[in-house]
Amino acid sequence: MRCWIRFAFCAHAVLLGVVLGGCAPGQGQTDEEKEPHFVLGQSRVNAMDYPGAIEAFEQSLDANPQSAAAHFELGWLYEEKVSDPAAAIYHYERYLKFNPNAGNAVLIAKHIDACKQQLAADVLGLPSTSAAQQQLEKLAGQNRELQQQVDQLQDTVKQWNAYYAYQLASRSNALPQNNFIAQPSTNPAPDKISAPPAPTPDSARSKPAPPKSAKPRTHTVVAGETAAGIARKAGVKLSDLEAANPGMNPARIRAGQVLNLPPP
Repeated sequence: MRCWIRFAFCAHAVLLGVVLGGCAPGQGQTDEEKEPHFVLGQSRVNAMDYPGAIEAFEQSLDANPQSAAAHFELGWLYEEKVSDPAAAIYHYERYLKFNPNAGNAVLIAKHIDACKQQLAADVLGLPSTSAAQQQLEKLAGQNRELQQQVDQLQDTVKQWNAYYAYQLASRSNALPQNNFIAQPSTNPAPDKISAPPAPTPDSARSKPAPPKSAKPRTHTVVAGETAAGIARKAGVKLSDLEAANPGMNPARIRAGQVLNLPPP
């Protein structure tokens, strides 16, 4: 009888130790990272098989839906390697929910804000900062050219006004008996101004040379780069980059691959 009591007591102690020790799924980040699918996802990340890594980490979440470590890895992959800001925001927020005391919480919040900005730019088609700056510089240059043309037209108008005033003064001083109009070239008055030259017809004006056609831009992919990152650096939208490179898979670009860059 005593043996059965001791056995029952030992079994109860072992069960209590298992529960308090955290052997259940999702009890600690260290245990989360030991999950087989999580380990497989890390090995695929090291092999740069990012779609396969996403699949493995999703399977890790199927085994443990509260795995903060798996959510973090998926958030990073969707932000940096696949360019899916909506999915990245979801997994980053789940990571903070299941790991509220994370030491990198402030940094993750910044990544969430960046993903939201990228999502808004993709949905609304907003230009990037570099593209907007280029447009402003282009508009400023066009404004300067238009102002120069306005100044030239104003000078021409002033010359014509002076010429007409001279003609009116010449007619008023003409002799009535022979209806002769004084010509400035034969008998110019000292206080009169000479007539300006006739304006040059538009067809005779020198026209600016047509702009040279821009050479197509390309970019050679470097290890670790993503299609979304390349699009941001070039100041174009990801959809335009995909249109300029038919058959390109944004999730499977490789180092050394040459991509055509659309005009900003």
